[in-house]
Amino acid sequence: MRVNWISFSTNKHHHIIVKLAVVVLLLGLAFRLFVAHYKGFASDLESPVSEKVQVRAPYVEPPVLVGISENEDHIHLDVITEKCDLFKGDWIPNPSGPSYTNESCPWIENHQNCMKNGRPDFGYLYWKWKPHDCQLPRFNAERFLELMRNKAWALIGDSISRNHAQSLLCMLSTVEQPVQIHQDVDSKSKRWHFQSYNLTISNIWSPFLVKAATFEDINGVSTAEVQLHLDKLDKKWLDIYPSLDYMIISTGKWFLKAAVYHENDVIVGCHLCPGKNLIELGFEYAYKKTLHHVMDFIKTSKHKGLIFFRTSTPDHFKNGEWHNGGTCPKTIPAKEGEVKIKDLNRILRNIELEEFEKASAKVANNELNLKLLDFTNLLLSRPDGHPGPYRQFQPYSKNKTAVVQNDCLHWCIPGPIDFWNDVIMEIVANG
Repeated sequence: MRVNWISFSTNKHHHIIVKLAVVVLLLGLAFRLFVAHYKGFASDLESPVSEKVQVRAPYVEPPVLVGISENEDHIHLDVITEKCDLFKGDWIPNPSGPSYTNESCPWIENHQNCMKNGRPDFGYLYWKWKPHDCQLPRFNAERFLELMRNKAWALIGDSISRNHAQSLLCMLSTVEQPVQIHQDVDSKSKRWHFQSYNLTISNIWSPFLVKAATFEDINGVSTAEVQLHLDKLDKKWLDIYPSLDYMIISTGKWFLKAAVYHENDVIVGCHLCPGKNLIELGFEYAYKKTLHHVMDFIKTSKHKGLIFFRTSTPDHFKNGEWHNGGTCPKTIPAKEGEVKIKDLNRILRNIELEEFEKASAKVANNELNLKLLDFTNLLLSRPDGHPGPYRQFQPYSKNKTAVVQNDCLHWCIPGPIDFWNDVIMEIVANG
């Protein structure tokens, strides 16, 4: 049968057949379009439905562990994440390097300004801390400043606290430069203000946390024993304590110095004081007494802010110590198990952990927010992160074989200490 689509025959029989053919063809075309559209619509629904089951359904086991890229500053509420120990991990390559340099940050102390002082290698800058069981987002300065709007921070302790304060200021300065609004007569305690956010950050010099009279020069050389009052907290941090929203309290290495100990204004003994006819009590006695007194004060203070207690940090002096030729020539992180914690560092840390555990068992009942920062594992494998001889400006410019004092205790800025801020922000924002 021939159907002419241009001119219809007047033949009635042919006319009916043509109409039927057209109807059949149109119905077939409509059916094909309907099926194709239905399949496409169904395929569009499959992906969101399955994702919703994987992420949100409470009966799915195990929970999805979501990787977080370096640039992410938050986790969506519909994503399940796993908690992990942020203080156990490894250093992995970080091609992007630090977020600032010594040229972009004006707050770096000369002794830790390794780049300015001529350190020739830069590999120590290209590593980042990676916890074993989760991703750690990089420090987000803008988000931190937003979270800390109208807040007051303080880093309280010795020169390692100052080292950390400068690191934090440098990272925040990538968003806004703070204004220094206070310093004490010795320029050891300082305060900065981020004006756009009304955030203050204080660095309080209190190396013992208790009242102390020290007698030493800028290089740490003592001319007499420290006079240490173990039962009197240092007013420099005590006076500012009630006004703080966040604080990091720490101490440590200064207790290894020769000292005379006072309690109730009476000399009770000493550490390293031959010829003074005093009882040699040792630094452990003084350290336990001091930390116990500090924790007792915190427990009964009814403070509403967040209090971090940070353990003391390991050093990496080899073939000597600070004043007798110790060095730290490493230029890459140590392998796991390659560096062992020194006996003195281990003793200090054990006392710190013991006193913190005693306090934390009681503060929960007082609704205090006390948390531990134990960066021992994070720093133990970074013997490459110290200034070494580059605590001085161009130490070998005049003599390539000169014998110079090395600093294997403090940390280059920028350097490994910057990653303390990554951990702290994760605890503050999501802990």
